[in-house]
Order: sequence, then structure tokens, then C-alpha cells
Amino acid sequence: MSIHMPAKQGTTVWFNGDILTVKMTGADTGGSVGLIKASVPPGGGPAAHTHTHTDETFYLIDGELEFLDGDRLFTATAGDAVFIPRATRHRFKNVSLTHASMLFFYTPGGAEGLFVEGGDQPQPGVQVLPWGPERIDDRLLSLLDKYDTQVQPDL
Repeated sequence: MSIHMPAKQGTTVWFNGDILTVKMTGADTGGSVGLIKASVPPGGGPAAHTHTHTDETFYLIDGELEFLDGDRLFTATAGDAVFIPRATRHRFKNVSLTHASMLFFYTPGGAEGLFVEGGDQPQPGVQVLPWGPERIDDRLLSLLDKYDTQVQPDL
């Protein structure tokens, strides 16, 4: 069955300072793909991590992001696409002065469940903030494990 997700639909959460809208989940697509639209403020982005069973593909809509791919750092800009194969240590970080937006895809789908289950409900009129160390608790660690995400040392 085909899926149509209108522009204003999806599940929007705040996750460690980023605004993420999950547009399609592995459950929606029979496990094929998870699709997320991300707004990444200056300084935003996840810690370095790997996915043992999941590839990740990014497409920058606007702005620029610094990517870590294994031990290599590079900058991706609007229109660039980045593919990260499973088991590769990676992260993205907004080191610019303006927001960046992108789409990212998990194949197979499923890892996007981390955001749905572990994200915060957005609050109208409130600035999203990065999480402090108090958020790294047993619940979050179990969700990371559940959704094929292993935190790795950064450069």
C-alpha cells in the first residue's frame, strides 16, 4: 500500500535541542524506511553514534552541517546528500550561525522510534534547548539500545 504524508502531518518532537518531525516509520512502511525532517539550530546535533543494523542517509534542504564519518570530518551544504553505512561512527553538528534543515532516512526503518518514544512534546512559544547530562538516564540508555543506537566517542 502506498503512503501519502501531507506536509503538515507527522509526529513532531524535541530531541536534545533539535526539532524532529517523524514523517514515516518502519511500522508505516513494512520495515522498509523511516523518514524524519529535522531542524537543527546552531550547536545542535547528536553525539557520535553507530547503528549496527541500520544505514542512514541525509539530504540537506538548507544551511550547513559538519559531519563525522568514522574519523573524517566534512561539511555538507544545501543540496548535498550523505550516506552512512551501518556500523559507521557518525554524527552531524551545526557549527554555523543559522538553522539547518534536512531529511534523513533510516533503512531499514525502525530506529526513528527513538525520537517518538524518547522525545519531548514541543511547547508553543518556548525555545527548544539541548539536554543536560541529567537526561542520560537508564530510560534513555534502554531506548538507545532498543532502537539500534550505540553512543561512541567523538573527535
